[in-house]
Amino acid sequence: MRLLIAEDSVILRDGLVALLTRRGHEVVGAVGDGDQLRVLLDGLDPDQAPDVVIIDIRMPPTFTDEGLHAALAIRSANPAQGVLLFSQYVETRFAAQLLTGDARGVGYLLKDRVADVSDFIDALERIADGSTVLDPEVVTQLMGAARADDGLTRLTPRENEVLELMAQGRSNTAIAERLVLSYGAVEKNVSSIFTKLDLPLDAGDHRRVLAVLRRLNA
Repeated sequence: MRLLIAEDSVILRDGLVALLTRRGHEVVGAVGDGDQLRVLLDGLDPDQAPDVVIIDIRMPPTFTDEGLHAALAIRSANPAQGVLLFSQYVETRFAAQLLTGDARGVGYLLKDRVADVSDFIDALERIADGSTVLDPEVVTQLMGAARADDGLTRLTPRENEVLELMAQGRSNTAIAERLVLSYGAVEKNVSSIFTKLDLPLDAGDHRRVLAVLRRLNA
């Protein structure tokens, strides 16, 4: 993978560069704020375009939401660009903004909860492939903030469990393994979720993203 990093902490930024390089990935740039990120990204040749841009939310000068604005600008210019928000905090409002619309190729992970390098690399690869990858804690807080009924109260506890794992970017096979269910049982739960949320059949695989967004934006 080709990766671009925006992280104001020099220690973490250099550590990510070293870690990813050792794993055989190409880091096409590493910067300390959102403005530098946009300048660097705009200046890259097409054959150097990153598969995923890793962005901290809180960066100079105000350390509030510079990373989010950079991510939104990047996705607006190129909706297919993979973006990972890699933050120390759960910012539900910011996450909802980034996930509104086409959330494919978007991720949000918490720095303190990434304990395994292989899991981190796997998350980056899934984002590069167009999946939506969310830290379980991010999913929990987003769902806790969304209580209005938009078909959601009709979901069973098991369907809510399946929907939460879908929000983490898990495939049906991975959900079956996590919940110790058969693949067919997971398929039935997913189909039931789509039906209860009134998601159209013509949406195809995108219904998974629509189901997650329905819950996050309720």
